[in-house]
Amino acid sequence: MRRTKIIATLGPSSEDPEKIKELIETGVNVFRLNFSHGDQNYHRILFQRVRSVAQTLKLPVGILQDLSGPKIRVCEVKRPFMVHKGETVEIIKKEVIGEKRDGIAIISIDRPQILEDLKEGDTVCLADGQIKLTVISNLFDRVLTQVVQGGTISSRKGVNFPGVRLSIPAFTEKDRDDLIFGLRMGVDFVALSFVNNKNDVMECRKVIEEFGSGQPIFSKIETENALKEIDSILEVSDGILIARGDLGVEIPLERVPIEQKRLVEKARAKNKIVVVATQMLNSMVHSSAPTRADISDIANAVLDGADALMLSDETAVGEFPTESVRMMAKTIKEAEKVYPYFQQIFDEESPDYAIAKSSCILAKEIKASAIVVFTKSGSSAFRVAKFRPRTPIVANVHDPEILNRLTVIWGVKPYMVLSGIDDPSRMVEEFLSQAHKDSFIKGEETIVLTMGYPVGKVGSTSLIRVLRPDQIRETLQRKIEFSA
Repeated sequence: MRRTKIIATLGPSSEDPEKIKELIETGVNVFRLNFSHGDQNYHRILFQRVRSVAQTLKLPVGILQDLSGPKIRVCEVKRPFMVHKGETVEIIKKEVIGEKRDGIAIISIDRPQILEDLKEGDTVCLADGQIKLTVISNLFDRVLTQVVQGGTISSRKGVNFPGVRLSIPAFTEKDRDDLIFGLRMGVDFVALSFVNNKNDVMECRKVIEEFGSGQPIFSKIETENALKEIDSILEVSDGILIARGDLGVEIPLERVPIEQKRLVEKARAKNKIVVVATQMLNSMVHSSAPTRADISDIANAVLDGADALMLSDETAVGEFPTESVRMMAKTIKEAEKVYPYFQQIFDEESPDYAIAKSSCILAKEIKASAIVVFTKSGSSAFRVAKFRPRTPIVANVHDPEILNRLTVIWGVKPYMVLSGIDDPSRMVEEFLSQAHKDSFIKGEETIVLTMGYPVGKVGSTSLIRVLRPDQIRETLQRKIEFSA
């Protein structure tokens, strides 16, 4: 069983229902709807297709809504043009058609209010950092910059301001509208872009509390300010998504791998989900074979302890979406052969975590084939996963919505939705019967069970039970006789 989960972005290359089915069967656990592209109706169609295919396959599949955030872009230009080191680029504070005249480039951006935050010496990056400008002066109607690193300027290219504390919020009006739309559809997770501080997350949380059902928030870490505020951001987030694309523009590229490791460790220490994203298999966007560097990148993210890895262009617009997922799954499995299982990088003394840790120790000592968790909210499965046991974690819940939310958690196999029974013995019988029917259990396994009492109460996990092969066979026989 693969422990590290795979998130794939849907787009033109993967929007067909047959392709979605193929990607799920190849290893995708969660699909990402990227609200930076496409309108709400397009995402509604993708959402419905994922739900329909998952229902046909009888598999839990999560859906992540990724809000666009205040992504800043160059306005329209007459035609693409080159700028060279030492030349002047004027960023006009009102919208104009960009062009180059007499060696001077003139452009505007779609959020001109940001220009008021710039001062002499600040850096402006265009086209994912390919072009670098330095601010010379901030005038009444324009910002004068000098080209430090040249390149081609064209319409809609992204703009970044490394190290500049911008006065715009991460959670925009468009995000609010998109989020309400997504919550009403029933997305499982929400990713908030360009988070700068905890207040951004709290604004998003208010909308979920009003229109949603407790969907987890993953704060995207892609600015230098977010790195500085990471501790407070983690406190109010359910997880983080390390968005290495914009982060690699905000900070020197050579810092990105180190920050990635630091962020994974911090998130794990605070018991938060962590996703590593962007260009994991960039070489496969136009090639059926990856580079050795990309494969090493995946393996290192697995060994760092990430819960999930995300594919973006590779599955959204790439030529080989299925092959990319297959290669990622194979690399994860290989890396997990040497994964340092049963890590404990944080101290937790609560009874809930003591039960989770004890179940992992017990499963290891008796060589159990699975740790079976009966959970109301999914939190018990999450706590067991934090100890990174080699033993597979099988989660049984009372709500399909919770089952889908477990698709992103390391090592957890979301298995079944229990019927409305509240008797522990009958719950175990129901699980064993289904697991036997699915050939998941054949009667020769030893398993560890954890559950709460009273049944169905959040935070009540207090029981650990071992089921030996003879007990499993006896329970299954009773179930058969009762049914007859």
